[in-house]
Amino acid sequence: MPKQRMAGYVPLKGAPAETEPASAPAQDTTTAAPASGASRWWAWLGLTVVAAVVVAAVLRALTGPVYLIPSGSMEPTLQPGDRVRVDAAAAGGQGLHHGDVVVFDGAGSLAPYRSAGSLERGLEDVARWWGVGAAEDVFVKRVLALPGDRLECCAPDGRLLRNGEPLDEPYLGRPVTADEPAAAGTWSFEVPDGRMVVLGDHRAASRDSRALLGAPGGGLIPLERVEGRAAEIVWPLSRRGTMDAPSGDTP
Repeated sequence: MPKQRMAGYVPLKGAPAETEPASAPAQDTTTAAPASGASRWWAWLGLTVVAAVVVAAVLRALTGPVYLIPSGSMEPTLQPGDRVRVDAAAAGGQGLHHGDVVVFDGAGSLAPYRSAGSLERGLEDVARWWGVGAAEDVFVKRVLALPGDRLECCAPDGRLLRNGEPLDEPYLGRPVTADEPAAAGTWSFEVPDGRMVVLGDHRAASRDSRALLGAPGGGLIPLERVEGRAAEIVWPLSRRGTMDAPSGDTP
């Protein structure tokens, strides 16, 4: 309520004139709505990521580890970009059979030992865990010989010989003849306990046991390095299906 002045009142010279009290400035609410909207968007994004991680973790727990095929060394059985489910029950070489396709750590054999930092290794492990990346020293190949076997190339008709018997290898996806043998060159392996011989199905484009003939270890891969058996193609959906039966090659 404004003050009432007395009649005849004259303010003294130099005295400040009375003014009405200033009202409080109005609050600017123009940015409140966008800020609230941004918070909701980030919250929604966070929940979506968390939900995706949980769902993927549950699926991985149900299906097992997934491995990304990075090259064409296993064509036509496996194509670059395929993702295969790995049966970890075969880890350490347990229950392996001739013809199994295995995922194994090739450090010190097909690949040199690396002194990668913990961060680099951690990122590689995360990529492998999700099946979106492949480590440089992890390989997928087919088991051709196990302890006690002798594997050699080749019979007069071009087939590999295991323990003196020629092998039929339908997974090569091509006819094997004397002019187009199952593998190039002349070589042989004697497999001791705890070792195996692995070859890629695309023999002309595969770095496998043959590449280490004459080197320390002689191309014989330790069974303890096996991480599991490739059991099923899970991606892409158009190629989804179980892998060939363990006895993929026959004498």
